[in-house]
Amino acid sequence: MITVALPKGALLEDSILLLQAVGLDFSAFLDSSGRQLQIEDPTHTAKALLVRAQDVPVYVEYGQAQLGMVGYDVLREKKPLVANLADLGFGKCRMSIAVKKSSGYQSALELPPHCRVASKFVYCAREYFHSIDLPVEIIPLYGSVELGPITGMSEAIVDLVSTGRTLRENGLVELEILFESTARLIAHPLSYRLNLDGLNDLIAQLRATTLAMV
Repeated sequence: MITVALPKGALLEDSILLLQAVGLDFSAFLDSSGRQLQIEDPTHTAKALLVRAQDVPVYVEYGQAQLGMVGYDVLREKKPLVANLADLGFGKCRMSIAVKKSSGYQSALELPPHCRVASKFVYCAREYFHSIDLPVEIIPLYGSVELGPITGMSEAIVDLVSTGRTLRENGLVELEILFESTARLIAHPLSYRLNLDGLNDLIAQLRATTLAMV
């Protein structure tokens, strides 16, 4: 039986809709009164795990799930040993550097050397600033990173931006876009190569359905 790791949060509904389009129903996860973390499709051909987005590639890498749906941002941050099979097209956002609007900075290169940058995406932030040869101190934050510049704890933040509304309402502006992110279909490499439980047939269906939805 194929197991799919699904992410809690913003990508869940679209992930479930995509799976429904290929005949797998995990819509019980959308019931806010439910507490199940693992459910089986009514056809008994697959089951799904409901996990934190950051944990999806972990379950896939270690083989507890053969497939997963997760944002590209998580893959860039975690660098898991998984097969990145398809861009699913939904969950569009961007990884950006933002500062206080009143700071006057026009680009990331204007930030002072050794300044503080708050982010929950520590690896992505470090990788970017290394690429522009600007030494900074990365402060790991896992809540509202916008408070970093607001309180003066950091000069800038690196975070996901969708509409930009949260930044605007907190007096912040984007300086640079590091990369664009969408939901991706990932697989356990060995399961994919061996086509266990007809995994490749399901992958082909998901790819075809994704293309048809574009």
